[in-house]
Amino acid sequence: MSVTALDARSSHILDNPAWAALTGPHAHFAERIGHAARYHQDVAPFYAVADEDDPRAWTDLATLVGPGGTASVRGVTEAPEGWEVVRTGHGVQLVDTFVRAELDADAVRLGPGDVPEILDLVARTEPGPYLPRTVELGTYLGIRHRGRLIALAGERLHPPGWTEISAVCTDPEHRGRGLATRLVRAVAAGIKERGERPFLHAAATNANAIRLYESIGFTLRRRTVFSLVRHTGAAALEETA
Repeated sequence: MSVTALDARSSHILDNPAWAALTGPHAHFAERIGHAARYHQDVAPFYAVADEDDPRAWTDLATLVGPGGTASVRGVTEAPEGWEVVRTGHGVQLVDTFVRAELDADAVRLGPGDVPEILDLVARTEPGPYLPRTVELGTYLGIRHRGRLIALAGERLHPPGWTEISAVCTDPEHRGRGLATRLVRAVAAGIKERGERPFLHAAATNANAIRLYESIGFTLRRRTVFSLVRHTGAAALEETA
């Protein structure tokens, strides 16, 4: 996989997309304390700090999560004092370089009334975290077969000028028909119509997904690390003593 270069401004935004989204277009979904923020807990499980090397950000994050609380953050492999890394996952970030975006006549927009079906499909296919209000983050499209939802893709993180395509999944019984490709192209069409650029994330171990995204015009921008960290400050230690 080759790595593409972006202009300095866009590169900075995509280096910390959750923070850019939570302090920008998604600010109405945010709970923020100083240099730390998170999505409402029924919307998305992501936290962000303005700068992981800034001690003030970790102090603010500790206030946000509370004693013994956990946060899913990117770019952290070694936690500062008062924190521990519970687990770490490696991923890749890909950006649109030559995606042919096009609408799909079979794709239907999904809303709050479709959430039970969405959660059922996500539970069976495990494309990543999806919560009851995730559907509010942007446009989610699905394809149905005999009335049953069998494929899904939509918009998640929204840094200024960019939109992440996420929750790409297909029912195992209907794979191999190009449904995921069609939905990614359809979601990308809506993003580009707004004058924005699509990007996405995938687990570094998910070679099939990465090959699919590259085949339709996404290019690897960078490798990423996501960690679940736990606040282990004095108050947390006292509570568990």
